[in-house]
Amino acid sequence: MPRLRLAVLVSGRGSNLESLLAASQAGRMDADVALVVSNKADVPAVAIARAAGIETRIVPSEDVERAEHERRMIVAIDAVHPDLVALAGYMRILGPAFIARYQGRLVNIHPSLLPAFPGLDAQGQAHARGVRVAGCTTHLVTTDVDAGPILAQAALAVDPAWSVDELRERILALEHELYPMSIHMLATGEARLDGARVVITRPAAIFEGAR
Repeated sequence: MPRLRLAVLVSGRGSNLESLLAASQAGRMDADVALVVSNKADVPAVAIARAAGIETRIVPSEDVERAEHERRMIVAIDAVHPDLVALAGYMRILGPAFIARYQGRLVNIHPSLLPAFPGLDAQGQAHARGVRVAGCTTHLVTTDVDAGPILAQAALAVDPAWSVDELRERILALEHELYPMSIHMLATGEARLDGARVVITRPAAIFEGAR
């Protein structure tokens, strides 16, 4: 099968973008990042993309109506004809027209074991509740926030002594493994959307004991 072309949307430090680029270059993900789009110019993710020689577009969102901003995003994305659009720390809720445009091809990673702790600061929510198992989830995006079909999950045992920042960093390390693996599964046909759920042909969960 040909390698997938990815458009990656970013807003921040770009660590998940780095993990996708590294996996692509190492042959662990049958996909290439064709475009990085950011709504902010002065963020580390943009510098990472440019240093890697990836085509980069800045589509500012400040003082722009959401519909117009997303129209400009669509123009930038469609110019490279991506197979998938991946959200990697993109800090805006997408509108229904944008989601419909890429229905079934829009992927996100969330730092909790969905459906638990959707929305902002999922790690803080989990820490405050004293969970004993935490993790992250890749899913296809729908108009219901963090409620689309689940693609894969990775989990770890939580040491009650961890601070919330320690929990965030350990979950982030799992994200860096899970996101490239999830996209690889889509690229190879090991995962596919079937109605309202994703069907997989091999186990996708990772479990790490507390260290």
